[in-house]
Amino acid sequence: MFVMTIDQRGSTGDQDRVPDLLRQVAGLDLPGGEPPVFDRSVGDEVQGVVRDASDVVEIALHALRSGRWYVGIGIGTVSLAPHASPREGAGTAFVAARKAVELAKGAGAQVPLSVVPGMMAGAGAGGAAATEGVQACANAEAVLRLLGRLVQDRTDAQWRVVDALHRLGVRGQGPGRHGSQKQVARELGVSEQSVSRTVLRSGWQEEWAARPAASMLLGLADSLLAGDHRGAGGQDSAAQLGDTAQPNDTAKLGGTAQPGFTAQPEPAGGVAADRTEGQA
Repeated sequence: MFVMTIDQRGSTGDQDRVPDLLRQVAGLDLPGGEPPVFDRSVGDEVQGVVRDASDVVEIALHALRSGRWYVGIGIGTVSLAPHASPREGAGTAFVAARKAVELAKGAGAQVPLSVVPGMMAGAGAGGAAATEGVQACANAEAVLRLLGRLVQDRTDAQWRVVDALHRLGVRGQGPGRHGSQKQVARELGVSEQSVSRTVLRSGWQEEWAARPAASMLLGLADSLLAGDHRGAGGQDSAAQLGDTAQPNDTAKLGGTAQPGFTAQPEPAGGVAADRTEGQA
Protein backbone atom coordinates (compact mmCIF):
# COMPACT_ATOMS: atom_id res chain seq x y z
CA MET A 1 0.00 0.00 0.00
CA PHE A 2 1.13 3.55 -0.70
CA VAL A 3 0.87 6.67 1.44
CA MET A 4 1.71 10.03 -0.11
CA THR A 5 2.64 13.05 1.99
CA ILE A 6 2.83 16.25 -0.05
CA ASP A 7 4.06 19.43 1.64
CA GLN A 8 3.95 22.96 0.23
CA ARG A 9 7.28 24.58 -0.58
CA GLY A 10 7.99 28.09 0.70
CA SER A 11 4.62 28.27 2.42
CA THR A 12 5.66 30.95 4.89
CA GLY A 13 5.85 33.51 2.08
CA ASP A 14 3.04 32.13 -0.07
CA GLN A 15 -0.70 31.61 0.08
CA ASP A 16 -2.25 28.38 1.30
CA ARG A 17 -2.39 26.17 -1.80
CA VAL A 18 -3.72 23.03 -0.10
CA PRO A 19 -7.39 23.55 -1.13
CA ASP A 20 -6.36 23.94 -4.78
CA LEU A 21 -4.21 20.81 -4.70
CA LEU A 22 -6.98 18.76 -3.09
CA ARG A 23 -9.42 19.88 -5.80
CA GLN A 24 -6.90 19.11 -8.54
CA VAL A 25 -6.14 15.62 -7.21
CA ALA A 26 -9.85 14.88 -6.89
CA GLY A 27 -10.31 15.91 -10.53
CA LEU A 28 -7.48 13.83 -11.99
CA ASP A 29 -8.37 11.10 -14.48
CA LEU A 30 -6.58 8.34 -12.59
CA PRO A 31 -5.84 5.05 -14.34
CA GLY A 32 -6.41 2.91 -11.23
CA GLY A 33 -10.15 3.44 -11.19
CA GLU A 34 -10.49 3.69 -7.40
CA PRO A 35 -10.36 7.33 -6.21
CA PRO A 36 -7.78 7.69 -3.43
CA VAL A 37 -8.61 9.49 -0.21
CA PHE A 38 -6.62 12.70 0.29
CA ASP A 39 -7.02 15.22 3.09
CA ARG A 40 -5.17 18.07 4.75
CA SER A 41 -3.06 16.55 7.50
CA VAL A 42 -1.62 19.58 9.28
CA GLY A 43 -0.70 23.07 8.19
CA ASP A 44 0.18 23.26 4.51
CA GLU A 45 0.43 19.51 3.97
CA VAL A 46 -1.83 16.90 2.40
CA GLN A 47 -1.75 13.16 2.86
CA GLY A 48 -3.46 10.34 1.03
CA VAL A 49 -3.69 6.57 0.86
CA VAL A 50 -3.34 5.18 -2.67
CA ARG A 51 -3.80 1.56 -3.71
CA ASP A 52 -2.72 1.68 -7.36
CA ALA A 53 0.89 2.36 -8.35
CA SER A 54 -0.09 4.10 -11.59
CA ASP A 55 -2.23 6.51 -9.56
CA VAL A 56 0.80 7.30 -7.40
CA VAL A 57 2.76 8.21 -10.54
CA GLU A 58 -0.02 10.44 -11.88
CA ILE A 59 -0.49 12.30 -8.59
CA ALA A 60 3.25 12.71 -7.98
CA LEU A 61 3.93 14.16 -11.43
CA HIS A 62 0.94 16.50 -11.13
CA ALA A 63 2.27 17.84 -7.82
CA LEU A 64 5.80 18.23 -9.20
CA ARG A 65 4.58 20.12 -12.26
CA SER A 66 4.11 23.44 -10.51
CA GLY A 67 7.35 23.26 -8.52
CA ARG A 68 5.44 24.16 -5.36
CA TRP A 69 5.40 20.81 -3.56
CA TYR A 70 7.65 18.29 -1.84
CA VAL A 71 6.47 14.75 -2.58
CA GLY A 72 7.03 11.85 -0.20
CA ILE A 73 5.92 8.29 -1.03
CA GLY A 74 5.85 5.64 1.69
CA ILE A 75 5.37 1.94 0.95
CA GLY A 76 4.31 -0.49 3.65
CA THR A 77 1.37 -1.53 5.78
CA VAL A 78 -1.74 0.61 6.21
CA SER A 79 -4.50 0.31 8.78
CA LEU A 80 -7.40 2.59 7.86
CA ALA A 81 -11.14 2.11 8.17
CA PRO A 82 -13.19 2.37 4.95
CA HIS A 83 -13.99 5.99 4.00
CA ALA A 84 -11.94 7.27 6.94
CA SER A 85 -9.60 10.25 6.69
CA PRO A 86 -5.89 9.45 6.27
CA ARG A 87 -5.40 11.38 9.50
CA GLU A 88 -6.95 8.40 11.28
CA GLY A 89 -4.60 5.87 9.69
CA ALA A 90 -1.66 3.96 11.08
CA GLY A 91 1.01 1.63 9.74
CA THR A 92 4.53 1.55 8.41
CA ALA A 93 3.57 3.29 5.14
CA PHE A 94 2.54 6.42 7.09
CA VAL A 95 5.87 6.47 8.93
CA ALA A 96 7.74 5.94 5.66
CA ALA A 97 5.83 8.75 3.93
CA ARG A 98 6.79 11.14 6.72
CA LYS A 99 10.46 10.21 6.32
CA ALA A 100 10.15 10.45 2.52
CA VAL A 101 8.81 14.01 2.50
CA GLU A 102 11.56 15.09 4.88
CA LEU A 103 14.14 13.56 2.53
CA ALA A 104 12.47 15.36 -0.39
CA LYS A 105 12.93 18.64 1.45
CA GLY A 106 16.65 17.96 1.60
CA ALA A 107 16.97 17.15 -2.11
CA GLY A 108 18.54 20.53 -2.87
CA ALA A 109 18.63 21.17 -6.61
CA GLN A 110 17.30 17.70 -7.37
CA VAL A 111 13.63 16.95 -8.00
CA PRO A 112 11.98 17.10 -4.54
CA LEU A 113 10.59 13.57 -4.42
CA SER A 114 11.55 10.56 -2.34
CA VAL A 115 10.33 6.96 -2.03
CA VAL A 116 10.88 5.18 1.30
CA PRO A 117 10.03 1.60 2.32
CA GLY A 118 8.39 1.11 5.72
CA MET A 119 11.25 -0.96 7.07
CA MET A 120 13.67 1.95 6.56
CA ALA A 121 11.43 4.12 8.71
CA GLY A 122 12.20 1.93 11.71
CA ALA A 123 9.71 -0.91 11.26
CA GLY A 124 9.98 -4.36 9.78
CA ALA A 125 12.69 -6.99 9.74
CA GLY A 126 15.25 -7.66 7.08
CA GLY A 127 15.29 -10.49 4.61
CA ALA A 128 15.82 -11.23 0.96
CA ALA A 129 12.41 -9.86 -0.06
CA ALA A 130 12.92 -6.76 2.07
CA THR A 131 16.33 -6.10 0.54
CA GLU A 132 14.87 -6.38 -2.96
CA GLY A 133 11.99 -4.14 -1.90
CA VAL A 134 14.39 -1.44 -0.71
CA GLN A 135 16.21 -1.60 -4.05
CA ALA A 136 12.90 -1.40 -5.96
CA CYS A 137 12.03 1.75 -3.97
CA ALA A 138 15.37 3.31 -4.89
CA ASN A 139 14.86 2.42 -8.55
CA ALA A 140 11.32 3.81 -8.54
CA GLU A 141 12.59 7.04 -6.99
CA ALA A 142 15.25 7.39 -9.69
CA VAL A 143 12.74 6.94 -12.52
CA LEU A 144 10.22 9.30 -10.91
CA ARG A 145 12.89 11.97 -10.49
CA LEU A 146 13.80 11.70 -14.16
CA LEU A 147 10.14 12.06 -15.08
CA GLY A 148 9.79 14.92 -12.62
CA ARG A 149 12.64 16.75 -14.31
CA LEU A 150 10.91 16.46 -17.68
CA VAL A 151 7.69 17.77 -16.18
CA GLN A 152 9.28 20.66 -14.28
CA ASP A 153 11.39 21.85 -17.22
CA ARG A 154 8.49 22.29 -19.66
CA THR A 155 7.66 25.79 -20.81
CA ASP A 156 4.16 27.25 -20.72
CA ALA A 157 3.96 26.92 -24.51
CA GLN A 158 4.87 23.24 -24.30
CA TRP A 159 2.30 22.65 -21.56
CA ARG A 160 -0.46 24.12 -23.73
CA VAL A 161 0.27 21.50 -26.38
CA VAL A 162 0.77 18.66 -23.90
CA ASP A 163 -2.44 19.50 -22.03
CA ALA A 164 -4.37 19.62 -25.30
CA LEU A 165 -3.04 16.19 -26.27
CA HIS A 166 -3.93 14.85 -22.83
CA ARG A 167 -7.47 16.14 -23.16
CA LEU A 168 -7.82 14.27 -26.44
CA GLY A 169 -6.72 11.09 -24.71
CA VAL A 170 -9.21 11.57 -21.90
CA ARG A 171 -11.97 11.93 -24.49
CA GLY A 172 -11.26 8.39 -25.58
CA GLN A 173 -9.42 9.18 -28.78
CA GLY A 174 -6.12 7.94 -27.37
CA PRO A 175 -3.02 10.13 -26.92
CA GLY A 176 -1.20 8.42 -29.79
CA ARG A 177 -4.00 8.19 -32.31
CA HIS A 178 -3.18 9.33 -35.81
CA GLY A 179 -4.39 12.85 -36.43
CA SER A 180 -4.21 14.02 -32.81
CA GLN A 181 -1.52 16.59 -33.59
CA LYS A 182 -3.66 18.00 -36.37
CA GLN A 183 -6.58 18.38 -33.95
CA VAL A 184 -4.39 20.10 -31.39
CA ALA A 185 -2.96 22.45 -34.02
CA ARG A 186 -6.49 23.40 -35.07
CA GLU A 187 -7.55 23.94 -31.45
CA LEU A 188 -4.55 26.15 -30.63
CA GLY A 189 -4.45 27.96 -33.95
CA VAL A 190 -0.89 26.94 -34.82
CA SER A 191 0.72 24.77 -37.48
CA GLU A 192 0.89 21.00 -37.22
CA GLN A 193 4.67 21.22 -37.64
CA SER A 194 4.88 23.52 -34.63
CA VAL A 195 2.88 21.04 -32.54
CA SER A 196 5.16 18.21 -33.69
CA ARG A 197 8.31 20.09 -32.69
CA THR A 198 6.82 21.05 -29.36
CA VAL A 199 5.92 17.44 -28.59
CA LEU A 200 9.49 16.36 -29.31
CA ARG A 201 11.08 19.14 -27.25
CA SER A 202 8.73 18.64 -24.30
CA GLY A 203 9.76 15.02 -23.73
CA TRP A 204 6.09 14.03 -23.71
CA GLN A 205 6.69 10.78 -25.58
CA GLU A 206 9.56 9.86 -23.27
CA GLU A 207 7.41 10.62 -20.22
CA TRP A 208 4.61 8.31 -21.30
CA ALA A 209 7.09 5.61 -22.31
CA ALA A 210 8.66 5.67 -18.83
CA ARG A 211 5.51 5.98 -16.71
CA PRO A 212 4.81 2.21 -16.84
CA ALA A 213 8.37 1.54 -15.62
CA ALA A 214 7.82 3.77 -12.59
CA SER A 215 4.48 2.09 -11.87
CA MET A 216 6.01 -1.36 -12.25
CA LEU A 217 8.85 -0.58 -9.83
CA LEU A 218 6.46 0.88 -7.24
CA GLY A 219 4.22 -2.16 -7.56
CA LEU A 220 7.21 -4.50 -7.24
CA ALA A 221 8.38 -2.72 -4.10
CA ASP A 222 4.87 -2.93 -2.65
CA SER A 223 4.56 -6.67 -3.31
CA LEU A 224 8.03 -7.44 -1.94
CA LEU A 225 7.55 -5.37 1.21
CA ALA A 226 4.05 -6.75 1.73
CA GLY A 227 5.48 -10.27 1.52
CA ASP A 228 8.08 -9.35 4.13
CA HIS A 229 5.32 -8.17 6.48
CA ARG A 230 3.19 -11.33 6.21
CA GLY A 231 3.27 -13.85 9.00
CA ALA A 232 3.51 -17.61 8.78
CA GLY A 233 -0.24 -17.86 8.30
CA GLY A 234 -0.08 -15.46 5.31
CA GLN A 235 -1.96 -12.71 7.15
CA ASP A 236 -1.03 -9.11 6.45
CA SER A 237 0.62 -7.59 9.46
CA ALA A 238 -1.44 -4.41 8.96
CA ALA A 239 -3.95 -6.19 11.19
CA GLN A 240 -1.23 -6.79 13.78
CA LEU A 241 0.55 -3.44 13.87
CA GLY A 242 1.17 -3.41 17.61
CA ASP A 243 4.13 -1.30 18.63
CA THR A 244 5.29 -0.83 15.05
CA ALA A 245 2.17 1.07 14.09
CA GLN A 246 2.59 4.80 14.31
CA PRO A 247 -0.61 6.86 14.51
CA ASN A 248 -0.72 9.29 11.66
CA ASP A 249 -1.78 12.18 13.87
CA THR A 250 1.53 12.05 15.76
CA ALA A 251 3.31 13.21 12.61
CA LYS A 252 4.28 16.78 11.75
CA LEU A 253 2.70 19.55 13.82
CA GLY A 254 1.69 22.96 12.90
CA GLY A 255 -2.16 5.52 -18.14
CA THR A 256 0.12 3.51 -19.63
CA ALA A 257 0.10 3.36 -23.43
CA GLN A 258 3.06 5.04 -25.05
CA PRO A 259 1.98 7.82 -27.40
CA GLY A 260 3.12 7.12 -30.93
CA PHE A 261 3.63 10.44 -32.59
CA THR A 262 5.81 10.77 -35.61
CA ALA A 263 7.66 14.01 -36.07
CA GLN A 264 6.39 16.04 -38.99
CA PRO A 265 8.94 17.38 -41.51
CA GLU A 266 9.86 20.97 -40.87
CA PRO A 267 8.58 23.46 -43.37
CA ALA A 268 10.86 25.66 -45.38
CA GLY A 269 11.72 28.64 -43.27
CA GLY A 270 12.38 27.14 -39.85
CA VAL A 271 12.66 30.56 -38.21
CA ALA A 272 9.03 31.33 -38.94
CA ALA A 273 8.00 27.94 -37.59
CA ASP A 274 9.94 28.56 -34.38
CA ARG A 275 8.07 31.80 -33.91
CA THR A 276 4.85 29.85 -34.35
CA GLU A 277 5.78 27.48 -31.53
CA GLY A 278 6.03 30.36 -29.12
CA GLN A 279 2.36 31.05 -29.80
CA ALA A 280 1.34 27.50 -28.91
